Amino acid sequence: MQDVKISPAGIVIGLACVLILGVFGWLTFGPKPPPPQPPTLSQKARDYLPGLALSNVHMQAAESYINQRVVEILGEITNNGDSKLKLVQVTCIFRDPGNRELLRERALVVGNLGGSLGKGEKRSFRLAFDDVPDTWNQALPTLAIAQIQFE
Repeated sequence: MQDVKISPAGIVIGLACVLILGVFGWLTFGPKPPPPQPPTLSQKARDYLPGLALSNVHMQAAESYINQRVVEILGEITNNGDSKLKLVQVTCIFRDPGNRELLRERALVVGNLGGSLGKGEKRSFRLAFDDVPDTWNQALPTLAIAQIQFE
């Protein structure tokens, strides 16, 4: 039998490779910090909810330019309250046939490029989703006002 000799430099290099792979694996597959909680409705926003109305909400399916299914939620929002709104977000909850939640996403209904929504104003909205799972029950998702910012 032949004796195998490993130099001290080879041992150090081997241990360094194992250590680097271990750190890489831990950083890649290890514990992830939880995502930050989305902002919640302030008391003022909760009190304002009866002044907002979603109406004519319906959905349609379309195909994107890369042949991907896009689910569109269309409707109108009316500000019946006495404040001008800078931003309104809704949470859309898609469910499976067993009524279990599959996907929960926030979407902007008022704000950014569309501008603010004054008191007494009505505006159409369109929400597009391209990542709805195939096991979705094909029903209109539940829409809930998730955030309101006042001007």
